[in-house]
Amino acid sequence: MSALIDRDVLFASDPRQRSIARGLYGSIATLPIVSPHGHTDRRWYALNEPFPDPAQLLIVPDHYIFRMLFSQGVDLQRLGVPPMDGSRTEADGRAIWRLFAENYRLFRGTPTRLWMDYVLSTVFGIEELLDGSNADSVYDQIADQLAKPEFRPRALFERFNIEVIATTEGALDDLSWHRKIRESGWGGRVVTAYRPDAVVDPDFEGFSDNLDRLGDMTGEDTGAWSGYLAAHRKRREYFKTFGATSSDHGHRTATTANLGSGEAEALFQRVRTGKADAAERETFRGQMLTEMGRMSLDDGLVLQIHPGSWRNHSPGMMARFGRDKGFDIPTRTDYVAALKPLLDAVGLEKNLSVILFTLDESSYSRELAPLAGVYPALKLGPAWWFHDSPEGMRRFRELTTETAGFYNTVGFNDDTRAFPSIPARHDIARRVDCAFLARLVAEHRLTETEAFELARELAYTLAKEAYRL
Repeated sequence: MSALIDRDVLFASDPRQRSIARGLYGSIATLPIVSPHGHTDRRWYALNEPFPDPAQLLIVPDHYIFRMLFSQGVDLQRLGVPPMDGSRTEADGRAIWRLFAENYRLFRGTPTRLWMDYVLSTVFGIEELLDGSNADSVYDQIADQLAKPEFRPRALFERFNIEVIATTEGALDDLSWHRKIRESGWGGRVVTAYRPDAVVDPDFEGFSDNLDRLGDMTGEDTGAWSGYLAAHRKRREYFKTFGATSSDHGHRTATTANLGSGEAEALFQRVRTGKADAAERETFRGQMLTEMGRMSLDDGLVLQIHPGSWRNHSPGMMARFGRDKGFDIPTRTDYVAALKPLLDAVGLEKNLSVILFTLDESSYSRELAPLAGVYPALKLGPAWWFHDSPEGMRRFRELTTETAGFYNTVGFNDDTRAFPSIPARHDIARRVDCAFLARLVAEHRLTETEAFELARELAYTLAKEAYRL
């Protein structure tokens, strides 16, 4: 592949397994990328303007990078991350890049190092390992390329062979950037996904005001339970007009609830007026997951549940820098009891697709695989966030396949904000899956014919089917 990425990266050292993996990988390496869940900026595709300097593109927005550097004593402001109070932040991209390059050794052995080497090599043609001595020359090479038309967002979208990509917008987003994409006449397929956390989570900042805005946008009375649910239905339908095939829900736990209409109305009123205690607020979040499941039966949106992150763990960093600054920490997560109300309500529905993710790997074989292995509505999302790594992907296959099989999983999604890393992430996932399949073939647990079929399905088909793309 390149001086930075060996052609056999992530394949087994055993010659037979490596040979089988090479063949499997060769059959899928150039398949189109289906990216059904992620957080890239829809403005990139709407405006098609040149990306900013290398630091603003690759370092400043990437919490995988700056959380590691911060853990080693590097201030976020020196990395270009602005504090909430507007105090001085490094704005010189070259200075930020130098600081990153000087500390690149900190990423040895991490998936971030692997992704970045991929990006530098396969996207920008860099053939030397980044460090402080070559920081300026690498920066200049990337900056020169970013100024060229072939490195604008739409050109890279086509070069990366992306068939479809889903961005994720909040329920209150007017989707004007998606409208601009549509009106531009460009043929790239960029769809949205419905993320209602700001109007579902009573602990979200400005929750009451957010419900007022939801009512204004939909013409529904969001002071009443029935009007509130109707407002969600309208927003979901609006999102569908811009290609949405899924909703996405980021809750701290997997708690669900299935209250009667009177109980739900009373709980909503306590939540709406700010009188609900912590347990009631958690029940409300759980009730809304079940309500979203019911809505999905009506409108066909796939329901994604991303639980288990203690978001913004440091109140000091939250107050100083705001959300999404690397202080989201995995927690232990129960699924068997927590999901039962949702599953009692809709879990046996064959036409419903609920995709579960986890940051608690101990739940894979004990809870998630057995649940997905029997409930028709459930499927398992791929290794996510802290486990979106070669070892995490391997563990996912090893811990879930025996009980859930391959066909109760949904392929791969990159879940990234870092656009240039998308090909790297998909390639790594394809390689890990091919290595896993090669082991099964070498151990005579799969035929080669089956492995070739599975390689394609894991890389391409399952994601399209699961996300109804």
